[in-house]
Amino acid sequence: MLKIAWNPCYVLPLPPKHRFPMEKYQLLPEQLRYEGLATEANFFSPQPLPEADIVRVHLPDYWERLRNQTLSPADVRRSGFPLSEELIQREITIAQGTLDCAHFALQYGIAMNIAGGTHHAFTNRPEGFCLLNDMAIAAQTLLDQGRIRQALIIDLDVHQGNGTAEIFGHRPEVFTFSMHGQHNYPLRKEHSDWDIGLPDHTDDAHYLGLLREALPRLMDEVQPDMVFFQAGVDVLATDKLGRLGLSMQGCAERDRLVLATCRQHRVPVVVSMGGGYSPRVATIVDAHTQTFRLAQELFF
Repeated sequence: MLKIAWNPCYVLPLPPKHRFPMEKYQLLPEQLRYEGLATEANFFSPQPLPEADIVRVHLPDYWERLRNQTLSPADVRRSGFPLSEELIQREITIAQGTLDCAHFALQYGIAMNIAGGTHHAFTNRPEGFCLLNDMAIAAQTLLDQGRIRQALIIDLDVHQGNGTAEIFGHRPEVFTFSMHGQHNYPLRKEHSDWDIGLPDHTDDAHYLGLLREALPRLMDEVQPDMVFFQAGVDVLATDKLGRLGLSMQGCAERDRLVLATCRQHRVPVVVSMGGGYSPRVATIVDAHTQTFRLAQELFF
């Protein structure tokens, strides 16, 4: 059974200036139900993540400042959000959702978080709408618990997973792969274990060709026990922040390649939705829905 993390706190009311497409977190589960891709049995509601798991990845001093809402003005600006108790609860609930998905993936082969993919959060600071790094927390927790020995993070959001790269920069048990817009945010890139920077307006053929070459190599060389897939849909040509040129069909084929590779190699995969900023929220929801549709087709 496909297990899907969703909690009402994912839909955080924000001022228009900071809202972005927050609506997708409400609309996506509704679309999955409408299409028959998920029923109530598929959804589970994660609870807030314990502090002990947060500080497996984030420095205790940073977590204390975040929890107490005493971040510096520069860090608040860097986060992109107005800081609030509701926002912090949202972040720790999303992170628990990804951790729960990791346990479900060990059982069912795949599990998916409606939110997550907060790959710009560093050990010691927030950045780019990311306060806590959900995939890093989940990977480190399973490693510490002895549930896995090697994790692979496949980050295909249009923006480099700079926070994830920093967190695991000297940790061979987590391999970080990021394929992103070279000239997009963040301007200063970190060093993932393998980065592929793409020129503006990269189309389906170029993008998918690179990915088809990369995935077998990743599986052969990393030999992961679990994959964490950041499936941001800001790679679409319609995305107002993306600057790449993928079609809706190309984005779906991207996800098919990743999920089919994990299925072929019998490696459990956790999917976090990541970014998406097309002007029409329906485009964002449709693009994410494709990922869930493929998960059902390939695994169940």
